[in-house]
Amino acid sequence: MKTDTVTLDAIDRGLVHALQIDGRAPLRLVGEVLGVSENTVARRYRRLRAGGILRVVGTLNGARLGYHAWTIRLQCTPDAATAIAKALATRPDTSYVHLLSGGTEISCSVQTPTTDESEALLLHKLPRTARITAVSAHLLLGHYALPNNWAGPARLTAEQAERLTPPPTDDRDITPGPADRPLFDLLARDGRASHTELAAATGWSESTVRRRLTALRQAGVLTFLVDIPPAALGYHAEARLWMSVRPSRLTAVASALARHPEVSLVAQTTGPTNLLAAVNCRNSLDLARYLTERIASLDAIHTIETAPVIRTVKRAGTLLPIERAAVPSRK
Repeated sequence: MKTDTVTLDAIDRGLVHALQIDGRAPLRLVGEVLGVSENTVARRYRRLRAGGILRVVGTLNGARLGYHAWTIRLQCTPDAATAIAKALATRPDTSYVHLLSGGTEISCSVQTPTTDESEALLLHKLPRTARITAVSAHLLLGHYALPNNWAGPARLTAEQAERLTPPPTDDRDITPGPADRPLFDLLARDGRASHTELAAATGWSESTVRRRLTALRQAGVLTFLVDIPPAALGYHAEARLWMSVRPSRLTAVASALARHPEVSLVAQTTGPTNLLAAVNCRNSLDLARYLTERIASLDAIHTIETAPVIRTVKRAGTLLPIERAAVPSRK
């Protein structure tokens, strides 16, 4: 099943939106919300997952634990870019690895738990080869929009969405430890792994798995993302925008961008530009209109660099480093 040829109908799209709201929502409940049987929803989910179109990914929310989030840009010679991008994609601490522009630039997202880890990554762990001609790293200082709440998959009514919305996170202090590693490893591969599968992976009882999942989710430490190519939803033109915005208007511009349905990421950054956005448009003409009409109307933006996404090597779904012990009892 190819992304550029797959056609999602109303049930498929409703399923994608439902899983964006709650990646572990019971398929019985999803069927009730969509007005179809549980078997129909299960069959659609299996088809999309087997075709590589849709995945649910469980991942550690580094922001909740004070991790450092970076976006890395590498300029490469044309013959090296694909191999380097694939090497970056195999790292467990990367996500959203893209080939940009003419295939000579790579961008990726990285989270590190400590300043020392950030320094080690930037100075020692990134690929070292003469075919990388430039590297820049931009610390993300704050997010105004994230892929897990992108409006692109939205299909359900407010009432339908409310039935699927999980309980809000709270302020409890939970730090994952080494014993949680098998849990996160399996959820990174399949965010909808059953309690039985998770119990087998961790050596815990199913009741312990349920309690641990609930605690981690309610603390905001564990989050579930829908991993789907924007092209499967009809968005065939992706781009990364690096903008220089007047500091006094930065928050206002970032908030305005976050309200645009085309935008799946807005973040304040360090570096020569101070705002990053990821946009998804129907085609190149829509991207041009977005840049010349929607973006151009925000006059506090002094400069903008647009880098089209040529190829995506890795999207969501990584296991970040887990430190310090926090072992639940095995009951």
